[in-house]
Amino acid sequence: MLSWRWIPVGGGRRLILALGLFYLLLAVVTAIVPTSHDDSIVGILTVFGFISASGVVLLVGGYRLPHTEVSPRFYADIARWCLTGIGVMVAILTLYHVQPDTGLSEPERSLPILTGFSCVAGFGVGMYDARAKTQTEKLERQNRLLERTQTQLEESNERLEQFAYAASHDLREPLRMVSSYLQLIERRYGDDLDEDGEEFLDYAIDGSDRMRRMIDGLLDYSRVDTQGEPFEPVALDAVLADVCTDLEVQIVDTRAEIEFGALPRVEGDADQLRQLFQNLVANAIEYSGDEPPQIEIDAERNGENWIVSVRDRGIGIDPAEQERIFEVFQRLHGRDEHPGAGIGLALCERIVERHGGEIWVESERGSGSTFSVTLPAADERPLRTTH
Repeated sequence: MLSWRWIPVGGGRRLILALGLFYLLLAVVTAIVPTSHDDSIVGILTVFGFISASGVVLLVGGYRLPHTEVSPRFYADIARWCLTGIGVMVAILTLYHVQPDTGLSEPERSLPILTGFSCVAGFGVGMYDARAKTQTEKLERQNRLLERTQTQLEESNERLEQFAYAASHDLREPLRMVSSYLQLIERRYGDDLDEDGEEFLDYAIDGSDRMRRMIDGLLDYSRVDTQGEPFEPVALDAVLADVCTDLEVQIVDTRAEIEFGALPRVEGDADQLRQLFQNLVANAIEYSGDEPPQIEIDAERNGENWIVSVRDRGIGIDPAEQERIFEVFQRLHGRDEHPGAGIGLALCERIVERHGGEIWVESERGSGSTFSVTLPAADERPLRTTH
């Protein structure tokens, strides 16, 4: 295709409109000025219609260009295609004319008709090409925006990690000192305190312990993405066996029964998956109510993922509160009823999101809860296990 760089970017639409006007005027001139032995009304109107149709298409198309999805940067490309169409047709007609014993019949009418049609064809090809270039440019712009957004998110995560570092070192150290001195006061001067003094000291010690747990929870929450291990095939039955070992004291004290379903192998970070299911199982034990906890864990294949569910028969969750429980520091119960920092389920959601999955709960007040997560599948074949 000819480059014809002399067409300015802003002049492409004007050139298309000028070509349309040119063919309209040429149609009028051809109709008025005798150019053929056939001066019948039908012949004149036929030629006028063919030539003027090309002019109308170019005028309407050029006028409507700003209302299309084509970027103004590519109007000049459309004009170049129009001129290329005319040039190609003229070249073909010239080659045809120079052949011996050949020539155009009534070239005064044939030439404007054929070049007009070829110009319209060039306009159509140019529109298609310009739309494709516009879409490509739009995609490139969106990709650049996504890259900038990703860079900003990475910078935000780095700042979050820096904050977590400060929280884990700069804040935990003075907090540890406060807690140590409070315990020292309790040991040395506990017998000298009256009832109110002992109560105040207990509140201070409990508050420092809660603050430490909250800081540790924020540290774990902030480092899910930055401190995670690469994904590899993980056997969930082994993960749950480790979880049961870690929670052995709670399981024995509450006489909990934990039954594994057909647990598969998934692609993931084994340490984070252990943290995920430890939080879910610990919650199921904590919120079991007055009866010994009965917990069932099973899995169901869903396309390229596994849906792993942790089902209990505990106190349940009000449907109106089910979205809030995954937010940081959101609690549904007082600390006197159920201790905790209120970050466990938020951490679970962060871990599941890192694995490209979702977490949700199905529950009714007093009817138990089922927490389900989706995890990417690997090859599997688990054994059924009861603890």
